[in-house]
Amino acid sequence: MRFDLADLSLFRHVVEAGSITHGAERAHLALAAASTRIRNMEGALGAPLLVRGRHGVATTQAGRTLLQHARIMLAQAERLREDLGGYAGGFGGQVRVLSNTNALTEFLPETLSSFLAAHPNVSVDLEERLSDEIVGLIAEGVGDIGIVAGTVDTSRLTTYPFRTDRFVLVVARDHPLANQSSVAFADVLDHEFVGLERSSAAQRFFADKASRIGRTLRLRVQLRSFDMVCRLVEHGVGVGIVPATTARRAVLAMAVKSVELSDAWALRELTICVRDFGALPPFARQLVEHMRAPRN
Repeated sequence: MRFDLADLSLFRHVVEAGSITHGAERAHLALAAASTRIRNMEGALGAPLLVRGRHGVATTQAGRTLLQHARIMLAQAERLREDLGGYAGGFGGQVRVLSNTNALTEFLPETLSSFLAAHPNVSVDLEERLSDEIVGLIAEGVGDIGIVAGTVDTSRLTTYPFRTDRFVLVVARDHPLANQSSVAFADVLDHEFVGLERSSAAQRFFADKASRIGRTLRLRVQLRSFDMVCRLVEHGVGVGIVPATTARRAVLAMAVKSVELSDAWALRELTICVRDFGALPPFARQLVEHMRAPRN
């Protein structure tokens, strides 16, 4: 039985993506090549690693055991590459960051750009997830660093404060809600919404909040960014929920108004979380320290 690092990396991608197709995309392999590699791994082991279904794949007991060891071996290989990278003058390493939508769109671009400018041999693999998903994935070692809302239970992890923001409602200037200073989420649900794509972590979060009070979001259009949400709100397509930082920019540039949401969940205390700071690869530790540094 011989599995190389490319096999192990592909297998991890397939399991985390939930399908061979999406795992192959993450591993930058053709689907046929990825399928062949997985079959060869199962042939070498003499046991199935995955259960294939119409809606994706699941791991067998053998697959779960392999995944556990694959994550350890890939992390060790990455750390070796980082430790030796300085001697070779080449690539330093990769940091895997999992972030909720708010931090990803409003705070991480500036933070990561300054870090990467200072560390030209480092790359960052950034993935958007729901905060509660991130906590579990960081605990399992899927990512190095997570950025989550402060409302989720992070007691298993080491945490540091990151940023504070809040979700607000944006409406066109002539909208009936434009003159209100504050409104409850439940009182907005009769209006039509402009939102993000259904796969977005933030959109799933809003949909869950509506579902918990027995309601649904009436989405007229779904877009890829909060800025585009504000643009369509300006033209009267619907109302939108965006970070306050986005809303402040939009109010200055567009014919929209920002209305505070009175719900407690609207306030976003964003938190950095890691499984074990001391066990992180060197560049991951440096990124955490960079994110924690006081802002000018």
